Amino acid sequence: MKFSRLTAAAAASVLLLTGLIGCAPPEKNNAEEQTESGVNARAATSAEDFGGMDGLVEAAKKEGELNVIALPPTWANYAAIIKAFEDKYGIKVNSGQPDASSKEEINAANQQRGRSTAPDVFDLGQSVALANTAMFAPYKVAVWDDIPMAYKEREGAWVNDYGGYMSIGFDSAKVPPVTSVNDLLKPEYNGKVALNGDPTQAGAAFSGVLMVALSQGGSADDIAPGVEFFRKLNEAGNFLPVDPTPATIESGQTPVVIDWNYLNAVETKKLPSWQVLVPPDHAVAGYYYQAINKDAPHPAAARLWQEFLFSDEGQNLYAAGGVRPVRADNMMADGSLDQAVAASIPVIDGPVTVPSPEQTDKATAYLSDNWAEAIG
Repeated sequence: MKFSRLTAAAAASVLLLTGLIGCAPPEKNNAEEQTESGVNARAATSAEDFGGMDGLVEAAKKEGELNVIALPPTWANYAAIIKAFEDKYGIKVNSGQPDASSKEEINAANQQRGRSTAPDVFDLGQSVALANTAMFAPYKVAVWDDIPMAYKEREGAWVNDYGGYMSIGFDSAKVPPVTSVNDLLKPEYNGKVALNGDPTQAGAAFSGVLMVALSQGGSADDIAPGVEFFRKLNEAGNFLPVDPTPATIESGQTPVVIDWNYLNAVETKKLPSWQVLVPPDHAVAGYYYQAINKDAPHPAAARLWQEFLFSDEGQNLYAAGGVRPVRADNMMADGSLDQAVAASIPVIDGPVTVPSPEQTDKATAYLSDNWAEAIG
């Protein structure tokens, strides 16, 4: 699990993105060189700048590699997505720090700017993404017009790629069935309730606190009741300060996990007693933000990665991971969304809360001032 994208994935890093900061000068890369099509890949804002998709593919293959970060294999089907991209284009994907948080993605890009190991692309929670748009390179994929305006920045600095609902996963063999958020305060859950990440840094944890806030009378404009609930949870001894991973779930260390429904759902395939609840009266949905690092060491490959993620093939691979791809509605309408995976995308009847950027900024500021004290 990615700690909310945040911290918690069980997979070893192929590319080490830490410990590389020192006094050595930055490595030279060819990002400033023109491709064979005559365009500076770092300045390209669409495939047309390469002369079309064939030119982009050629430029990306010349670079030969792509650095991704914070993409756990079990998160949104990224293991299959990475393999499909490598198989399709013959480009090696270096997957670094799969357990990194959104904030740690940005830190890695800043710390390794100018090095060949810097991340080429980002997959971020809303609050971190919107706070760092100056680091993104505008780019519009070929299917740009098929992506609803609400889910993209007008000039292409970022695009929502997939989303889901906040949920409570629990091991019914170790704890009583969870029927509501308030159940978590009961003595039966002592030392058993984990949150996927730090809500001041991780998108999943942020949305988890928001879901709890709604259950306590709060709103997207008032996350304080959610923080107060976690204070009570901690005082009762029920809050477990452990970042959940597939390993902690399967070992029984974290028998209750507040996380995205698609991550909790993955565990049901490995642990038959694992169940997932999306509180129907307090549903919180959220999309992740896909963006290109403006200082990407492999700028053409970064742009080809975007094209792949938003293509029919990439969107169907997302859907196969239990997430809702951003083009889902249009693909359902034109029949390009695989019917088998479409049926697995959860549908929530009733109101769904999706915080606006302004609401997210306000809530993030409140969490920065109050979260540590509440669970300390």
